[in-house]
Amino acid sequence: MRRLGLRTRVTAAFAVGALLLSASMALVSYELTRRSLLDERERTALRAAYFDATVVRAGLDTDTPDVVEVLRSLDTGGSRRPVLHLDGEWYARAADPGTTAAIPVELRQVVADGEPAVQRVRVDGQSVLVVGVPLSSSATYFEVNSLRELEQTFQVLALALTTVAIMVAGSGAALGWYATRHGLRPLTAVADAAEKIAAGDFTARLDTASDPDLTRLSSSFNQMVDRLAQRIERDRRFAADVSHELRSPLQTLAAAASVLARRREHQDERTAIAAGLVADEIDRFQRLVNDLIDLARSDQPAHRAPVDVVALARDACRALGLPTALVHLAPDVPATWLVERRRVAQILANLLDNAVTYGGGPAGVQLGRDGSAGTIEVEDDGPGVPVEDRDVIFDRFVRGRAAHTRGTGDGTGLGLALVAQHATAHAGHVTVGDRPGGGACFLVTLPESLP
Repeated sequence: MRRLGLRTRVTAAFAVGALLLSASMALVSYELTRRSLLDERERTALRAAYFDATVVRAGLDTDTPDVVEVLRSLDTGGSRRPVLHLDGEWYARAADPGTTAAIPVELRQVVADGEPAVQRVRVDGQSVLVVGVPLSSSATYFEVNSLRELEQTFQVLALALTTVAIMVAGSGAALGWYATRHGLRPLTAVADAAEKIAAGDFTARLDTASDPDLTRLSSSFNQMVDRLAQRIERDRRFAADVSHELRSPLQTLAAAASVLARRREHQDERTAIAAGLVADEIDRFQRLVNDLIDLARSDQPAHRAPVDVVALARDACRALGLPTALVHLAPDVPATWLVERRRVAQILANLLDNAVTYGGGPAGVQLGRDGSAGTIEVEDDGPGVPVEDRDVIFDRFVRGRAAHTRGTGDGTGLGLALVAQHATAHAGHVTVGDRPGGGACFLVTLPESLP
């Protein structure tokens, strides 16, 4: 399973912590409130039962007491039901049938022994409070108090506390998200700067004054980038200087080789063959030096300007003697792109040259779009690129199946590396896949180049 991100984990921890805390507080509050209300209800029921018992005792002190009438004279409201046990007989209001069933046997015995008692029981699924008061040796008085209203209060209280707990958990999650958003902002800045540096923008730096606690991290990061930029610049200058220094002797060698080539008819066969090989290698060496100079220049981000890419592609075809009909522009794509002319021209030239040299000739150049990104597809009629070579074919000095060797042939092994580097300078990328019907399809994506 995919591991959750830091922000998600922290937010979840805040939410769970808030839920546990609010649930604990809700349970404690519910239990304390429940006990308080029940105790208050018991005290109220006891006071009312003692008062009613006094009225019943006074009513029974007459010569001919009417028990039912005495019970009816009690002001018990709708929540209390009086019951009298007198001389072995049970008396209740006519409207209170089955009330005696709510009085537990144990409670009857305790009250009969002369002790008042209180007990909560459930009758037909309803909670009731039974209060017993002894009147005399032959009479005991009971009141059955309904707790239905109190139970409804408990249900409303439980619902309210549960809602509060859920809201607190949601608030905790929101607080966690907010805290991580601001807490991870420095890491986001580091990630953004690292992405810019990876894209070739070595001017990206962190603000050392943004957070006093991260000043050391920002300073160390900026120093690392400075040293990396200095080292890359030294390497670039070294490659450029070496390439420039090689140009002069190469031009001299090329001039000498051309003289030998013009006098080939005056040479014997072995000398002519040797002179031809020298001229070919000098030409290859010159192309290698030129490619190295281009690589040394291509580390910086692209300098974008409006460019007619269609015309650029047709010029690249003409330079290689290819028909301009190979170039196709998608219907919804403008001809003018915001790119660097030199880089895109070399991308087209190198891909077309690669198709001519290794791909059996180009089958088409498609100029399209992917959102705001311009896409360049160059298809060929060759055997295609094996899957195992597709990850390394854009490395330097790699040619086709000779993936990790310098290989043989007339190529320098830098053409596709230059394509990849020019695409990266535009914050884009290049991939290779299979062309429908056979062959290879090179796809270059240049973000933010189309309106």
